[in-house]
Order: sequence, then structure tokens, then C-alpha cells
Amino acid sequence: MTAPVLQDMQTADTSEKRPTHEVVYQRLREKVLFGELAPGQAVTIQGLVETLGVGMTPVREAIRRMISEGALVFQGNRRVSVPSLSPDDIDQMVFIRKSIECELANRAASNISDAGVNRLAEIDAALDKALLAEDIHNYLVHNYQFHAELYRHANAPVLTDIAERVWLRFGPSMRVVCGQLDAGNFPDRHKDILEAMRRRDGELAALAMERDVKQGMEQIRHGLSREVDSIDKE
Repeated sequence: MTAPVLQDMQTADTSEKRPTHEVVYQRLREKVLFGELAPGQAVTIQGLVETLGVGMTPVREAIRRMISEGALVFQGNRRVSVPSLSPDDIDQMVFIRKSIECELANRAASNISDAGVNRLAEIDAALDKALLAEDIHNYLVHNYQFHAELYRHANAPVLTDIAERVWLRFGPSMRVVCGQLDAGNFPDRHKDILEAMRRRDGELAALAMERDVKQGMEQIRHGLSREVDSIDKE
């Protein structure tokens, strides 16, 4: 995944300063991707202007781009919100993720260097640290970074772009369920992926990725189901 992660507007590299509209888009993207905006939450231009401290024009452009990517939905009456996932949405995402991300893992295993594997291991160690500290935000950030770094080595921009768009759709829901589930009780599929990368074994990498995708999406499915049951009982 090619988009920068968590690059603060005030601390961006001045030697390669990005246009304001691009910085605003990345900030909004991160808010959705890491669940700072919850499923079903309304998103307003004025609210983002105040939160990000920028003008209306770049905010409008960022919202337009996010709608085109399916990360935000237009609901009429000029209302925009973060989409909520239905069971069928999750089924479709599982199918897409298995098809796309397993192939990305397969390709990455053939291309990745020792330095690339070491970088993946560093990110995974940071993820484990966040998990132990019950730091949901950084857990989500490092989980995304692990996948993003892996897919970068696949050298498959079309497949990566599709994967990015799907991640934007389930990111907010992942944040919701992370607070409900004890991820430490689940098998660590990232370690399996790392072992496959060390072996440069594409088939093993694809299998490990398939298991990681299935495990993660089932957590989302069960977590959202529990959320619905809780609301129904109120």
C-alpha cells in the first residue's frame, strides 16, 4: 500500500512538501483507516475544517476522493458518513482479500530481501508491544503497516490499490471490535507469514495470509454481531 501513514501535517518533510489537499486527504484517510471515525458516524465539512485546521476546499476534495473509494458514503441531504458493514459486505471482503492479498503475499515472497524481512519483523514486534499494552490505536497502525510493507514487495500496484480500498472499508469496524476481543488468544498468523518470507516460499506465504485474513475478518464478523445483539437488548 503506497499511501503514507500518520505523517503529521506540521512535521511533514519540508524538502518534499505535499500540497495541502493531499495532506488533508491522507489525514482523513488515516482517521477512517484506524477507526477514529466510527461506522455510521456522520462526517461534515465544517467538523473536519475545525479538526484539521484547514480550509473548506481541500476538505471537500478529500471527502470526494474518499467517497469515490468507498471509504465514505453519500446518503442524500448532503450527508456523508462512514459505512457500516453488513454480513454480506464481510462475505464479499473475505472473498476479495483472500483472492488479492494471498497473491500479493505469494509475489512478495519471491521479491523480498533479507532487509525487507527484518523490517517486517520490526513492525510485527511493535505490533506485539502495542497488543501487550492494550494500545488499540498503535496495534491497528502497526497491523496495517505490516501488510502495507509486505505488499510493497509484491511490486503489483493494481492488486495493491484494490487491497487498499478494501482496507479502508473494514478499518473502522476493526477498531470497534478490537476493544471487545482478546487478540492474544488467537494464533499469531504474522509469525507464520514471516517464516514463509524467510523461506521465500510463496505458497506457504499465501496460505499464511489466507489464514490471517480469515481470522481477522471472522473477528470483525463476531464483534459486529455482538454489537448488534447488545443494541437489540437495550
